Amino acid sequence: MPELPEVETMVRGVRPQLVHRTIEQTQFCRCTRKPIVVEPSRPTFRRKLQGAEILAVNRLAKRIMITLADDQYIVIEPRMTGLLLINTPPTQAHRRIQWYLNPVDNLAPSFEFWDRRGLGTVRLLGRKSIQELKNRLGPDPLTMPDTQWVTQLHLTHRPVKNALLDQKIVVGIGNIYASEILHRARVSPEVAADSISARRVHRIAKNAREILHEAIRAEGSTLGDGTYRNALNQDGSYQNKHRVYQKGGQICSSCRRRQIKRIVQAQRSTFFCPQCQKR
Repeated sequence: MPELPEVETMVRGVRPQLVHRTIEQTQFCRCTRKPIVVEPSRPTFRRKLQGAEILAVNRLAKRIMITLADDQYIVIEPRMTGLLLINTPPTQAHRRIQWYLNPVDNLAPSFEFWDRRGLGTVRLLGRKSIQELKNRLGPDPLTMPDTQWVTQLHLTHRPVKNALLDQKIVVGIGNIYASEILHRARVSPEVAADSISARRVHRIAKNAREILHEAIRAEGSTLGDGTYRNALNQDGSYQNKHRVYQKGGQICSSCRRRQIKRIVQAQRSTFFCPQCQKR
């Protein structure tokens, strides 16, 4: 968390405010909590961004990629609790970096990265490093054709739930949406990925696209801890449509016969319905 829908929501929230603006100043906020990773060194990072024009803001897997005019890219990986904001942050104590922009009427004067746990990273990369990063990542589930889904999932004998979390197989899907996708596709999270028929993989692909697009329209999922917020520091609403995630012990809303079961896979909680998702 944040996963693909949450990062895509952040990107769409800040993009209209940032594109064709110039970074006038980079300020590292005074923070006494665990420091985030910043590369290159903070003085170099600040100097290289002075006067840089922002050309585009896009999502790369679970990362925010800000394209600058001089073949540089600010790559922000929120990880567990990072947020990109153009509004007042949830707390002052966890502010990390603030970028001040050239003034434009009716547009935000700045944007910032906020991170409660300090696990996020902010890197300034060149074109070669961006290409190397892309080469290490799998395809995007929103654009990957069904035939490639079959190829990717058949790369591993691990349980399909674990395969969906592997960013070399498919990017952007995390614990929340993996459980939701498999439930709607009626596939057991415990079945080996390479044993799933092409027909059922196509069903996973279809439901992945539908769920991820639905979650983007709902501006992501804000869980009980309230950590995830959109660019305006507001809750997402897709948590209200979760069918299985964090619903262990509750009656399945699809079959209305069995309780949602929680198991642990690769040290992560998995939620599924034993009736809807028979092995």
